[in-house]
Amino acid sequence: MAGRTDPHALVDRIEQLIHVDVGRNITGLFEAARGGLQSAASALVNARSGKVGLITGFYVPQGNPPAAETDGPVGAALLAKAFSAVGIPCRVATDEPCRGACTAALAGAGAPDVTIDIVAVGAPLDPLIATWRRAGITHVISIERCGRSADGAPRNMRAEDIGSYTASLDDLFVAGPWETIAVGDGGNEIGMGALSRALIARHVAHGEIIACVTPAQHLIVAGVSNWGAYALIGALAALRGDWRRTMVACLDETLDRAVLEAVIEHGPAVDGVSRLPTLTVDDLDIATHHRILRMIRTLVERGYAI
Repeated sequence: MAGRTDPHALVDRIEQLIHVDVGRNITGLFEAARGGLQSAASALVNARSGKVGLITGFYVPQGNPPAAETDGPVGAALLAKAFSAVGIPCRVATDEPCRGACTAALAGAGAPDVTIDIVAVGAPLDPLIATWRRAGITHVISIERCGRSADGAPRNMRAEDIGSYTASLDDLFVAGPWETIAVGDGGNEIGMGALSRALIARHVAHGEIIACVTPAQHLIVAGVSNWGAYALIGALAALRGDWRRTMVACLDETLDRAVLEAVIEHGPAVDGVSRLPTLTVDDLDIATHHRILRMIRTLVERGYAI
């Protein structure tokens, strides 16, 4: 019966859906971060008068064309759409190289009025930190944002230093007083410092070099980071009855496709694996991503007879 659905058990089932290894050998990271979706969603639903800051954008300098990757901005835009729809103010931060993809993603999601804060590479973060504090941000969510490694450099999965194209948004993420939530899929993203560097080194190619040292209070590890955004929307729908229908409506294949098309056509953006401007994320076609999205939506709909 719908009335007997245990929302926390449902969230755990949603987390299981995104713990699918797409070839990165990160099953050990899934296990270490198990329960992260539950803790992240609970932190958000238990907040009073919450205001959310989203951080995203992972630049691919060897892309054709050089651009942000499709993983991250798409999920961030869907979250921005979902938060705005239930009356939670939010804003997005990225850097200049990823401006186009993030702006296009928000437009594609039907959330062009969400404030986007752009930081120049190498610029101090103090002004933006002050802005977010004045705005009363209570929770910051980083999605697929390359973070600082042990040697201080942000490194991609090929262990290449991309610091020349990457602002140090780690400094914004940890500047508090907000709670921190992060979504990642490779070990080198902001938030992965919540896991041990040794664990990442054991499971991920170049892990000892690329492992991000910036921690998050609540870490969601997913097979693809956009899936983590889908899952967080689904988890919030499960835990908050008054948000349920509105949040579930954002788990929509047509909407997701529109956002992906927008970032490819107007960002630009490229697939982070193939480095080409195709309707793919991490070299997986859109049908694969939509299967995950549908399974999450169906769990919530069936659990509550929506």
